[in-house]
Amino acid sequence: MSVLLVGLGNPGAKYSNNRHNIGFMAVQEILRRHSFGALKEKFNAHYASGEVAGHKVTALMPQTFMNLSGQSVVAAAQFFKIDPAHIIVLHDELDLLPLKVRIKTGGGDGGHNGLKSITQLLGTPNYQRIRIGIGHPGHKDRVSGYVLNDFSKDEAPLFAELCVRLADGLPLVLDGKGERLVSDLAQAFQTA
Repeated sequence: MSVLLVGLGNPGAKYSNNRHNIGFMAVQEILRRHSFGALKEKFNAHYASGEVAGHKVTALMPQTFMNLSGQSVVAAAQFFKIDPAHIIVLHDELDLLPLKVRIKTGGGDGGHNGLKSITQLLGTPNYQRIRIGIGHPGHKDRVSGYVLNDFSKDEAPLFAELCVRLADGLPLVLDGKGERLVSDLAQAFQTA
C-alpha cells in the first residue's frame, strides 16, 4: 500500500520552531529515523519517499504556507495516485493538552486552516489525521500569536521526544494499530 504522509507547517527558518510547525517537525524526524531518501522539491513542497514496515511512504511538507496546504497535498496525491483514505496528515491541535496525541479519520477541521484547505481541495474529509496537542492559550484572540510562537524552553525537549516516539511508532499507524501508539504515548507522557 502506498501512503502519503503530510506534515503541516509554514516554510522558512522564522517559523521552524513554532507550535504550528509540529507537523513538519514530526515528519522530519520520521525521515531521519526511517532513512528516507533525500528531500526533493515538487508540488510546491519538499518530499521524500521511503519504506516503513513494508509500506511505500511518500512524506510531504507543503511549502505554500498553512492556508494553502491543500494545493500541495492534492497535487502529490494525484501524481502518486494515492486515494484520500491513504493520506495521513500530522498537525498541531489546540483542543488537546500539550503532548496528547489522537488519531482519527474524517471529521471537521476544528478551525485549522491547513485541514480546511486540504478538505476543500480534496473534496472529502475522509483522510487520517494525527492530531498533536499543543494546548490552548485560553482565549481565541490569542490563538494566532500562540501557534506562531516557538515552543517554550521547557516544552521544546518534550516535543522533540514526542516526535521521536511518533516516528518510531509510525509502523503501528500504517498497520492500522494507531490506538496502540496513542496509548503508548499517553503512558510515556502521562497525558491520559
